[in-house]
Amino acid sequence: MPATEPAAADPACFSTRQIHAGTTPPTAHPVTPPVHLSAAYEFSSLRDAREAFAQREAGFTYARTGSPTVALLEQRIAQLEGGTGAVATASGQAAIALTLLALAGSAGQHPDGRAYPEVRAGHVVASSRIYGGTADLINDSLAEAGISSTWVDPHSPAAWEAAITPRTRVFLVESIGNPHGDLPDIGALAEIAHRRGVVLVVDNTLATPYLFRPGAHGADFVVHSATKYLTGNGTALGGVVVDTGSFRPEHDAARWPQFSAATPRFGQVPLVERYGSGAVLHLIRAKFLHDLGPCLAPWNAQQILAGIETLDVRVARHCQVAEALAERLLVHPGVLQVRHPSVPGDPNAARAARDFPQGTGAVLSFELEGDLTVVERFVDALRLFKLAANIGDSRSMVAHPASMTHCRLSPQLRAAGEITEQTIRLAVGREAPDDLWADLEQAFAAAGLAGNDAADSRQEVEAA
Repeated sequence: MPATEPAAADPACFSTRQIHAGTTPPTAHPVTPPVHLSAAYEFSSLRDAREAFAQREAGFTYARTGSPTVALLEQRIAQLEGGTGAVATASGQAAIALTLLALAGSAGQHPDGRAYPEVRAGHVVASSRIYGGTADLINDSLAEAGISSTWVDPHSPAAWEAAITPRTRVFLVESIGNPHGDLPDIGALAEIAHRRGVVLVVDNTLATPYLFRPGAHGADFVVHSATKYLTGNGTALGGVVVDTGSFRPEHDAARWPQFSAATPRFGQVPLVERYGSGAVLHLIRAKFLHDLGPCLAPWNAQQILAGIETLDVRVARHCQVAEALAERLLVHPGVLQVRHPSVPGDPNAARAARDFPQGTGAVLSFELEGDLTVVERFVDALRLFKLAANIGDSRSMVAHPASMTHCRLSPQLRAAGEITEQTIRLAVGREAPDDLWADLEQAFAAAGLAGNDAADSRQEVEAA
């Protein structure tokens, strides 16, 4: 390693040198992205600090709103999604929360773009067949912030349009539904949203940009739990929101005052005037990420960056293994129904063929025959499948949505999402299909549910 020149005037005291000596790193060009582990960033002059903090010039001020490692991750995911920019967060839940606060908060319901206690916040129309944690966020925490919601069938575009009110600002849907693998018509929802002045936000966690790019079908914003398939090994939490570039709030300034009005927070200059098409992401970063603090750690960003490098290979393998298991589950006598777009007769099959040529993900659900006691015996007997709530890991996981991920849903929303006591969710990993099937078979046996032999299974699949 090349030596560095000593400073012109080294501090005399050891206690000072141990902090300040050697702080000019040698020039290097690492092949892998470096991890910038710093909470704060130095400025060369007070003028530069003043301009950066006033948000008149770009610059890293404090790691809560960004770091070089996190910025690289934002650029990479934005490019993969075909977007114009992105903001990374501490989790996928944070990405959804900040996006909905920015688009549907009460500031957007007052002409001066500021929030007032007496002003009602906006309204969100969301898919009724969605991840339970997202439903909790909307039904509880965001409801406390004044944001109201209506839950509708993701497969009925007419129901989405009928749910729009004068305060509706957002449609929220998953590109692949969790846990049943629903594939809504993103293009149809985008047409309705744009015609009615509503923003379409699509959670693309289960698909990833390798299988599906919502922006190409009209989505305005794409959110991810980067914890899942983007990382791929269950080691790091992270989230991201991507702006696809299609939403232009200046085209309807009266409807979007939080971006078009001059506010004290941003120096009495409208965000659309200073940041143009980046106004929404700037509000998410400079206000909500800054104030609420769900920032992504640089180390986690580096882990996600490393995971993305093998995304296509991993996701293709996930899909292959999931499809193999879905085919076998379909003809098992202990299974009443299998939900995955790859199985014959699935209502999402036509859309899968049209929009998902590379596969439809590795999350599937099935209805087990029997009561909760049978379900518990089945789940507890599994060995390779880990009883855990994560998805996108290299290892396969099993969850009981009614007891775990969807346990806080109201009876009405649980019924709309077709979550029963017999619903089992599999997040299929990258193990050998035969080993996974052997684990499922012994669990079926432990639960008292007999299986077919291989010949009968093949015949029934062909018949289906």
